[in-house]
Amino acid sequence: MSEPTVPKRSRQLPGAEVYRTLVDNIRDYAILMLDPEGHVVSWNEGAKMITGYTADEIIGSHFSSFHPADSVERDLPQRELSEAAANGRFEGEGWRRRRDGSAFWANVVITRVPDGQGRLLGFSAILRDSTARREQNLLLKQSEERFRLLVSGVRDYAIFMLNPQGIVETWNAGAAYIKGYAADEIIGSHFSRFYPPEAINRGLPETELRGAMMQGRYEDEGWRIRKDGSRFWANVIITAVRNSSGHLIGFSKITRDLTERRRHEDDLRKSEERFRLLVEGVTEYAIMMLDADGFVTSWNGGAERIEGYRSQEILGQHVSHFYPSEAVLANLPWQHLRIAREQGRATDEGWRLRKDGTQFWASTVFTALRDTDGRPYGFATVTQDLTQRRHAEALADTAQRMHEFIAMLAHELRNPLAPIRNAVVLMERKGLRDPTLESMRQTIDRQSMLMTRLLDDLLDVNRIARGQFSIAREPVEMREILTRAVETSRPLIDSRRHRLTVSIPDQPLRVLGDALRLTQAVVNLLNNAAKYTPEGGSIKLSASVRGAEIEVRVLDNGAGIEHDMLEKVFDIFVQVNPSAGNALGGLGVGLALVRRVVELHGGNVQARSEGKMHGSEFVLRLPLSIEQTQTIGGQEHRAPGSIRTLRVLIVDDNRDAADSMHLLLTSMDQEVCVAYDGRCAISAAKTFKPDIVLLDIGMPEMSGYEVARALLDDGSAAKSGLVAVTGWGQEADKERAKEAGFAYHFVKPISEEALRFILTEISAAGPRGTSSGTAK
Repeated sequence: MSEPTVPKRSRQLPGAEVYRTLVDNIRDYAILMLDPEGHVVSWNEGAKMITGYTADEIIGSHFSSFHPADSVERDLPQRELSEAAANGRFEGEGWRRRRDGSAFWANVVITRVPDGQGRLLGFSAILRDSTARREQNLLLKQSEERFRLLVSGVRDYAIFMLNPQGIVETWNAGAAYIKGYAADEIIGSHFSRFYPPEAINRGLPETELRGAMMQGRYEDEGWRIRKDGSRFWANVIITAVRNSSGHLIGFSKITRDLTERRRHEDDLRKSEERFRLLVEGVTEYAIMMLDADGFVTSWNGGAERIEGYRSQEILGQHVSHFYPSEAVLANLPWQHLRIAREQGRATDEGWRLRKDGTQFWASTVFTALRDTDGRPYGFATVTQDLTQRRHAEALADTAQRMHEFIAMLAHELRNPLAPIRNAVVLMERKGLRDPTLESMRQTIDRQSMLMTRLLDDLLDVNRIARGQFSIAREPVEMREILTRAVETSRPLIDSRRHRLTVSIPDQPLRVLGDALRLTQAVVNLLNNAAKYTPEGGSIKLSASVRGAEIEVRVLDNGAGIEHDMLEKVFDIFVQVNPSAGNALGGLGVGLALVRRVVELHGGNVQARSEGKMHGSEFVLRLPLSIEQTQTIGGQEHRAPGSIRTLRVLIVDDNRDAADSMHLLLTSMDQEVCVAYDGRCAISAAKTFKPDIVLLDIGMPEMSGYEVARALLDDGSAAKSGLVAVTGWGQEADKERAKEAGFAYHFVKPISEEALRFILTEISAAGPRGTSSGTAK
C-alpha cells in the first residue's frame, strides 16, 4: 500500500514592495538612501520620527542637513561618505540636528551600495537616537568617577583591589595613610606583605582569600604590619568580586585601623577587672547584682561576710531570701525593686536575715541598671550592716536622756541645799552655846558643802561627756588663784589635822585662762591630797617658773599610787582605793576634771609616786602669759568696800530657801522683801523699789525670765541689780539669763561670800545703779 503524497508548497521570495513596506514602517531607526553625492532619495517613518522632517521636506536635500554647523565646517559629512565609499562601511556616533533645531546623539551606520557591476550606486544610512543611552552612560561614568574619587580620598579606611591570586591592583589614600606605602611601592605585591610572620606561617592570608571565595565574604581582626615595621590592630573585610557570568575576577579588601579602640577596650577591660577585684575585695559592704526579676547574679566577699552565704549557695536565689518573713508578707522586696525601676534608685533601712537565721540592721540601696536604649536589665544593690551603729544610736539616746536627767536631778537637789546652807550660816552667826548643837551644825556644814561639791563635779562630768565643757580666757594671776584654792580647801585640811606648807614666789605668775576653773583644779588636787593622806599628814603646795611655764606642785605623804595607776587616776570615775578606810569617798571625777581644765589651758598634769604608802605628787604645768612684763590680768582687786543697807527683793517659790535667805540678809543689815511667785514679785517691786532682786528661774506660772523682763519693762528694777539664783547651771542657762537681762548668775546654794560680793558691787555703783556686772 503506497503512502499518500503531500503536495509541496512552493517557496516564493518577498518582492521589493514588501521590503519597502517593512522599511517604511520601522519607527525606531531612521533608514534612508543617499545618492553618490549624499542627497536623500528615500525616507522612512522612523526618519520622520527621529528628525522631524517629512519625506516631502527632506528628499533631494543633502544629508548634511542633519549635522550641526561645526560638523559641516569640519567637512564631517563628506568624510563619512568617503570612508563608506572606500571601506564599504562607516559607523560612528555624534550630535545631529532635528528639524526644530534640537540636537540628539545618533549612532550612524553608512553602507556603500554598488550596482551589479560594482559601481557606486549610492549609500544606505541607518540612524538611531542614542541620546538616552548616552545620558545613562554619562551618568554611570560620572558615578564611577565619583566613586573612584571617593575611594581614593578615604583616609580612615584602606580600600584596594586584589586579583584572584592576592596581588594588589589598586591603592587608595587611606591605604597609604594606614599602611605607610605609596601606590607605586605596593601595587603588584602580594597582600601577605601586610601580615606578621606568625600569621604568614599559619597560612592566614590564604585562609582569608579561600574563605572569601567560598563564602563571598571574610571578616577578621588581628595584628598587621606597616611599612615602618610597627604593628596596628586591624579590622579586615575581604569580599569576592565576580563578573556577570559569576567568574571570580578578584577581591575587594577594606582595612580599618582599630588600634586606639583596642587600647580603649583593653583599658576598659583592665578597669572592669580592677573594679571587679575591688568589689570582690570589699568586706564592709555586701555588693551584689540582680537580674530584672530580682534574682542574684553576682556576689562579693562583703556579701559573704555580712550575709553568711558563699556565692555558689546564693546565686540564682531571689533577693527576698534576705528579708524576714514579715517583710516578705508585706511585699517589701518587690516594692523596693519597683521603686528602683521607676525612680532609678530606692533606699531602705530595716532588718535582714543571715544564713544562720540571725537578724542584722541593714542600710540597702537599690540602683536600676539600664542599657543604652534605656531599658532596665537588672539592679545593683549595696547593703551595709548598721547593727553596731543602731546600738550606738540607742546608747547615745540613752546617754542624752541620762544627761538631761542629771541636769534635772542637780536642779532639784540644789533647791533643798540652798535653805540648808543658809540655815548653817545663820546658826554660825547667832552662835550655839551648846557644844553638841555646834558639833551637829559643823557636821551639817561639812556634809552640805560635800554635797554641793559632788553636784558641781557631777554637772562638770556631764558637760565633759556632752562636749560642752569650756573655759573663759582672760588674764589672771596664779598667786591669787592659789591663795583662793588654799582658802577653799582649808576647812577639809584642818578637819584632817594636816600640816599645810605653801610656797608661792613674790614675782608675778600671769596666765591667760579661766580663774574659776583653775581654782577648781588646784582645789581638787589639795582635796585629793587631804582625803588620801592619813590624819596628821603633811601637804605641801608650791609654785615656780620653769622657762615659759608655771609649775604648781602638790606633794603629800599619804597612801601613794601604784605605778600602773599613775595614768589611770586621771580617767573618769577611777578611784585608786575606794574601799580604804581613810578615804572620804567621792565620785572619782576630781582628777579627770583637773586634767580637762589644764589641757584646755594648753598645759598638762602628771602624777608621781614611789608606790603604796610612799605619798604622791601632782605636777601641774601651764604656759605663762606672753605679756609677762605687763600687768595683764591680774586685775588689781580693790580692798573690800563698805556695804550699805540696800533694798533686796527675794523671789523664790521654795519658801524654805526664800525665808532662810531672808534671815541671812537681815543678819547682814539689809532691808529685805520676799515674794513667793512672779506676780507678787512684780507687784511688790513697784512699791519696794529694790536695789537688788535675787530671782529664782524655775517657778510655776511665771518663770524668772518673764519676771525679769517685766521688771525691766516697767522700771521697777535696774538691770545691774538683777541676780539669777537657780538650780540650773549649764552654760546655756547662763547665756539665756544674760539675754533675759540678768547682770549676775549664781547656782544654788549661793554662798555668803557671793552675797557679800553682790552687795559690795551694788553699793559701789550707788542706789539703783546703772552699771551692769558680768554674769557669773
